[in-house]
Amino acid sequence: MKLSKFLPVLAAVALLPGLALAQEADVTPPNEEIGYIFTTFMFLVTGFLVMWMGAGFSMLEAGLVRSKNVTMQLTKNIALFSIAAIMYYLIGYNLMYPGDGWTIPGVLGAFAPAVMEPVGGSPDTDLTYASVGSDFFFQLMFCATTASIVSGTLAERIKLWPFLVFTLILTALIYPIQASWKWGGGFLDANYGFLDFAGSTVVHSVGGWAALAGALVLGPRIGKYPASGGVHPYPGSNLTLATLGTFILWLGWFGFNGGSQLYMDTAGNVADISRIFANTNTAAAGGAIAALFMTQIMYGKVDLTMVLNGALAGLVSITAEPLTPGLGMATIIGAIGGVIIVFAVPFLDKLKIDDVVGAIPVHLFCGIWGTIAVVLTNPDATLFGQLISIVIVGVFVFVVSLVLWFILKATMGIRVDEETEINGLDVAELGIEAYPEFYKG
Repeated sequence: MKLSKFLPVLAAVALLPGLALAQEADVTPPNEEIGYIFTTFMFLVTGFLVMWMGAGFSMLEAGLVRSKNVTMQLTKNIALFSIAAIMYYLIGYNLMYPGDGWTIPGVLGAFAPAVMEPVGGSPDTDLTYASVGSDFFFQLMFCATTASIVSGTLAERIKLWPFLVFTLILTALIYPIQASWKWGGGFLDANYGFLDFAGSTVVHSVGGWAALAGALVLGPRIGKYPASGGVHPYPGSNLTLATLGTFILWLGWFGFNGGSQLYMDTAGNVADISRIFANTNTAAAGGAIAALFMTQIMYGKVDLTMVLNGALAGLVSITAEPLTPGLGMATIIGAIGGVIIVFAVPFLDKLKIDDVVGAIPVHLFCGIWGTIAVVLTNPDATLFGQLISIVIVGVFVFVVSLVLWFILKATMGIRVDEETEINGLDVAELGIEAYPEFYKG
């Protein structure tokens, strides 16, 4: 062969290093934009991890309700997420992060739709933070999570549409208003130094308070607390799904807590995110192990549902401060959450408060514990600041939710009739059974 045939190829190979260097020079962003790019990317990735928690809640609830009510839980979960997405855009985001748009300084933000950046561009200011679109996407997932908490508690006896109306108001107004008091620079942050890294109070206890108010107005399921005394258990339809849901939630929590670092623009921030991941994981493990041992000791047998909720309890407990503890302390904080669950579930039964999936013990009780536990590892936290903030948020959410549930009860009616409850909400409310081949009533 003639060498001349290969000359063009050889020339191209010789030019490749130069071309690569030219390409890199063309695409490497200015230094001031690198932090903006990495933080935006972090919000998007951690945001879709938190979005995946919607699947976790769906599977957990589908597994812990009876088979005749599974379709209803799945319907509520996909509907509440969709409602949250629209209402957080229309009202919630700018109400939660008003900037200079406070209508009542430190208390009530502006009612305005979220606005994204222009196509193909980034804002001229604050390049070290992130795009508005990514921040909106990430924060929306927290709003939707709050509504998911309410869904499980009120399962098997609430009508679909009143629940969705409550979800609309919760995601548009109740959640964003109280979240602005801390994360929007409101009065809890400014006046009390309230610390809640990723939302043990701002997200989880808020969902818990709203669920508690609903459970009190709605009442327990038929036959749950017999007149003769005691508690009649209603085993879930599919513990395989419940376990899958728990693992999905566990995975999503890495985005929940890790993304709440809010910045990924330095090596220090990346190191902190990895520390948050490790603490989040070990707290969940501590909660699961604590519940495992506690149920063996108290009941003589391990209760899987308690172990699952123990893991979630550990996750909620570490959410208020997943950065400052070491691995050992994070495990202890999570384990205490697991212990709380084992005592809180029968405590609610004694009060005849019917919580189908155990969401109130997990998200409310352990949300309170996790918020208080911040003072154990973060020297910037004060016990007074944490406690007063828990009380203020709790009173606001519980009272507003209670009034709203009473209004819905008086106008729309919130509970299905006795025949529907006995036969299952899937057939009567939706006309679709989740397991038509196997359903036996």
